[in-house]
Amino acid sequence: MHELHLVEVAPRDGLQNEATPVGTDDKVALIEACVDAGVDRIEVASFAHPKLVPQMADAEAVIVRLSKRARERAIGLVLNERGLERALATGIGEVNVVVSASEGFAEANQRTSRTELIASARRLIQRARAASLRTSVTVSVAFGCPFDGPIAPDVVYDVVGSVLEADPDELALGDTIGAAAPGMVAATIERIAPLVEPGELRLHFHNTRNAAVANVWEAMRLGVRTFDASMGGIGGCPFAPRATGNVATEDLVWMAERSGWRTHVDLARAIAIAPFIESLVGHEVASMVARAGDFPPRD
Repeated sequence: MHELHLVEVAPRDGLQNEATPVGTDDKVALIEACVDAGVDRIEVASFAHPKLVPQMADAEAVIVRLSKRARERAIGLVLNERGLERALATGIGEVNVVVSASEGFAEANQRTSRTELIASARRLIQRARAASLRTSVTVSVAFGCPFDGPIAPDVVYDVVGSVLEADPDELALGDTIGAAAPGMVAATIERIAPLVEPGELRLHFHNTRNAAVANVWEAMRLGVRTFDASMGGIGGCPFAPRATGNVATEDLVWMAERSGWRTHVDLARAIAIAPFIESLVGHEVASMVARAGDFPPRD
């Protein structure tokens, strides 16, 4: 039986764009519930500037309150040197660094060029590795940018090649605005295969245009085994206009397991998290499985 590994992103990507402030205790409770549900790893916070991403202003306070089990799975998002310093001070074991596949998004997101973002990512990775942290790099807007339009696979190839020179532990491609379709996913995975094999990739899909589960399935078919997902399908990006939520953890798990694949997530526990998330954000979650329930019913 094939096995999938999930990186839960609801506590970070899921909450960062929500208008309703979520308290530290509630964030910790959400993280612990996700760990109890069996996720392999979990993005718990972003070390972004508090004025730019207010929902993540309590990153240090969240991490210090986590259980040992949660801390062992925890990932922190790092955007710059100051963010890495904050991450190192918490003792977190893994950081995720972001670079942009487009010039437009690099400027809108971090007020710099794509070239400088890549150079900065290399420095951050090298410094994090020297401190014995596990490192991953996400290439954002890898399939489409709200400012520059579609991103060609050749562009992704060039960015990935530059990033891999720093030798991160993992590479991810981010469909930040939900611009990907299965054919594009296949073309991009196949183009970068000489640099990174599908089984070594992590993919991050948003469901803005209702293609996220189809994109996951196509990537699974091509050999990808690790995906980001968000309980309830919550999520968005403050710097990506009209980008909506991530592929829902419940929907991905149900699709995979109904198709004979194995995940480590307890679907019943994942579904049970949805009402708690709704109470935190003040609106219904997007997950279809959270609404419809499992099928066939399990004892």
